[in-house]
Amino acid sequence: MSTKFLERLRVVLVETSHPGNIGATARAMKVMGLQHLVLVNPRFFPHPEATALASGAEDILERAQVTADLAAALQGCHKVYGTSARDRRIQWPVLDAREAAVEMVAELADGNCALVFGRERTGLSNEELDHCQVLVNIPTAELYHSLNLGQAVQVLAYELHMATLQANLEPHPDPDVTSVELAAPMEDMEGFYDHLEQVLRQSGFLQEIRAIRMMRRLRRLYDRARPTVNEVNILRGILTEIQRWATNSRQKGSG
Repeated sequence: MSTKFLERLRVVLVETSHPGNIGATARAMKVMGLQHLVLVNPRFFPHPEATALASGAEDILERAQVTADLAAALQGCHKVYGTSARDRRIQWPVLDAREAAVEMVAELADGNCALVFGRERTGLSNEELDHCQVLVNIPTAELYHSLNLGQAVQVLAYELHMATLQANLEPHPDPDVTSVELAAPMEDMEGFYDHLEQVLRQSGFLQEIRAIRMMRRLRRLYDRARPTVNEVNILRGILTEIQRWATNSRQKGSG
């Protein structure tokens, strides 16, 4: 597999508190062939401790992209993997680190992907996980489950490197030749979800008491379907026509 594939993977750190973890992440990435680091609202960056812990990977820190929110960090990505150790009432698809790495390497053939790590103490919020199609779990021993951020990145980076080596032994597509129709990027899907929620609320189907859970279920449904850009445009066109019909019906009723 060409290194061009790995250039399509973003490692995203959300609201990192300790600058040393940013440096450790850069080092873990570089030694395993990853290059694209995105920092969402870091508490301290740039910072001497980050530079010290990078230890030879300062170039990754220099190229790191800093964004104000997760949505901006994910623009242009068609598949997002979020790391999480917590069980939730509505289940996302969950893969362990090795399974996720194999899948990510395959998905990179179709465009940009992101691997998202949350805050050191609290991880990713449910709202942030809404942006992720798959959760990634690092299996640990029963007696102790705690990994710090730098260690977690190193584990995933190693598995990605090994998955890439394995892919080099198998037939694979040219990274410069993409599918005819790629899955819609995250910003298109978020626009669709906002539009869908608006219409469902206007119709009376979506009640406030169940709105959050229902929208998460719908996100999972469309994540499995993986609509293309053209298909998302069709879906939004349908929603627009429903809104137009509802407006016309109200006007006729009041006329």
